[in-house]
Amino acid sequence: MDGPWVNLAEQLGADLHLDLAGPGSRRAVLIRALREAIRTQRFPPGTKLPPYRSVAADLGLARNTVADAYAELVAEGWLMAKQGSGTRVAERAEPLAIATTTLTSAVAARPLIHDLRQGLPDASAFPRSAWLAAARRAITQAPNEAFGPGDPRGRIELRVALTEYLARARGVRTSPDRIVICSGFAHALRVLFPAVLRGPVAVESYQLAFHRLILAAAGVATVALPLDEEGAQVAGLTDRPDVSTVLLTPAHQFPLGGPLAAHRRAAVVDRARAGGGLLIEDDYDGEFRYDRQPVGAVQGLDPDHVLYIGSVSKSLSPALRLGWMVLPERLVDAALGAKGQREAWAGVTDQLTLAELITSGDYDRHIRRTRQRYRRRRDHLVQSLAERVPHVVPAGIAAGLHTVLRLPAGTEDAALDAATRAGIELDGLAAFRHPDAGVGPAADGLVVGYAAPPDLGYRGAVDALCTTLASVR
Repeated sequence: MDGPWVNLAEQLGADLHLDLAGPGSRRAVLIRALREAIRTQRFPPGTKLPPYRSVAADLGLARNTVADAYAELVAEGWLMAKQGSGTRVAERAEPLAIATTTLTSAVAARPLIHDLRQGLPDASAFPRSAWLAAARRAITQAPNEAFGPGDPRGRIELRVALTEYLARARGVRTSPDRIVICSGFAHALRVLFPAVLRGPVAVESYQLAFHRLILAAAGVATVALPLDEEGAQVAGLTDRPDVSTVLLTPAHQFPLGGPLAAHRRAAVVDRARAGGGLLIEDDYDGEFRYDRQPVGAVQGLDPDHVLYIGSVSKSLSPALRLGWMVLPERLVDAALGAKGQREAWAGVTDQLTLAELITSGDYDRHIRRTRQRYRRRRDHLVQSLAERVPHVVPAGIAAGLHTVLRLPAGTEDAALDAATRAGIELDGLAAFRHPDAGVGPAADGLVVGYAAPPDLGYRGAVDALCTTLASVR
């Protein structure tokens, strides 16, 4: 932009200006300028705005930047958009509460330039053709009763398919009657607490804060277990006889990335068995191990004292909202009672389709393809870091959809600020630290997801990240 003021007189038919001065991204500055023009009635209600392509060309902005600005103001209630009528200033040009709390957050969550957030699979890798073919076969073959009220456990076809698949791929020992279909890990926690299980619950000192907040909302206190190179230090539980439930990510600790050592896997199971306790195993990305065959699930050691939870959020898509709980037999009825009304159940057609995808072998083929893709991406990231910023070393094993980059002490905030300025969206390690993780200094680091960017943009994202890290001292 040549200056802070831009004249839109030709497009709007009046001598109107946008003040494009001030801090922030170009998108943020444009939103602020449009909002101020509407608030001060320089763009009165009913004013038709020019197409975003024209504005982008006149202001020297990317089309997506202007489109996102329009979309956010529509979500907030400042603008209204109708097919064939263009975008106009709303008659009631003030934020609508319901839009602000739903649509605005979704728009604001869009990546700036490079999306390196953790936990997101490559959306372009979703097996559309295989999913569509599986859906056709599954719906054609499904009995009429499949489209009736349903079973709170979930469709039997999916539970049978999962019984075989989880035994073969993850070493899980179960039967269809002990599997309850849910909408993902967060839904499983809400089903289990406090109706089925109560606290306090021992958790890893670094974890998704979202999960901890779900437990807190259920009135469940959490006890932070320290982490080292062998995973959670479960020996400390001997001093907490009040803690009967432990929640861990044994195959690939989230987010630090190490596996739970074999002797600790045995120890936490032995403790649960001896005291009638329970291990909740979050197997969020267990299929994705790149340096060796994936380690089997802890559940195989003792199905009566390990509650196993998995989903397709990493392997296929979080949009499907399909997961499963493999429960000890004694907890099945209570979980079914807590699951609630049918409106909270996963859709039947998606369950049938996933069952068909698994039994046809297409799910395994998809896993193998994405495993190879993510391994190549991780290898490229590790090699680029070694060549350009050798003092920044990835932590953890070669697995999953993310890695943690350890940083020199005191540099995490500076690295995050530099990444934001470079248009890189990622997370700092501090965001995952339990409030009671200990009195020692917190580790500095970045949690980098390497799965989400499209193939054509991935090398550019890694290049931008390396440039950013090289600038941080």
